[in-house]
Amino acid sequence: MVGVGSWKVGTVTATSTQTASARSITFDVPGWPGNLAGQHVDVRLTAPDGYAAVRSYSIASAGEDARIELAVDRLPDGEVSPYLVDVLEVGDQVELRGPLGGWFVWRPEQTEPVQLIGGGSGIVPLMAMMRAHADSGSPALFRLLYSVRSPDDLIYAEEIARLASPTLEVTIVYTRSGPEGATIGRVGRVTLESVAFGASVDPLVFVCGPTGFVEAVASWLIELGHDPARVKTERFGGT
Repeated sequence: MVGVGSWKVGTVTATSTQTASARSITFDVPGWPGNLAGQHVDVRLTAPDGYAAVRSYSIASAGEDARIELAVDRLPDGEVSPYLVDVLEVGDQVELRGPLGGWFVWRPEQTEPVQLIGGGSGIVPLMAMMRAHADSGSPALFRLLYSVRSPDDLIYAEEIARLASPTLEVTIVYTRSGPEGATIGRVGRVTLESVAFGASVDPLVFVCGPTGFVEAVASWLIELGHDPARVKTERFGGT
């Protein structure tokens, strides 16, 4: 599962609408070496005139399969995301390079408690970790804190609910409006004290989301006594 530098051609085998602006896309990628939960991939689109645009996207799947899944949220002024969300169809092909990254990853052999904190589409690499956790039957205790504006912005909503278990505690925070009768969610600002593992547990922490969200959460974690070396962050420019 070591990253490979050469470009490979991926064929779309399935798509699924996640929100009004996001969808998941599954690619079959011959020669894909497999990937660890939390890694990402470069996607290259080339126009007929030769102009190419490259963007990096977190991978929502993990393992040795030759198929990989991405979940992409459309950026209004984006060059690549609008095409992936609105235009790409089953059977279409794109160029992919990866897997990339070795820092923001979780391996099933790790047994310490894990705190996952995601904002918006920052859930994508955390979904790969939760899937790997469930598939491996890992006894490691996981907690997910997922912040979105409203229920309509939840990516992988149904699957997250299914994955919740005694070893995966889920808390969803709706910063603007929440659903009626929610059992694993609440409305308000994100806080860590009552829902995240405390520093005394010494968890491995993964934080992913927009830059401002990630910087704020990382600062709070350090203020609460977490070891900076065990707080791993990944951020993106879109909100």
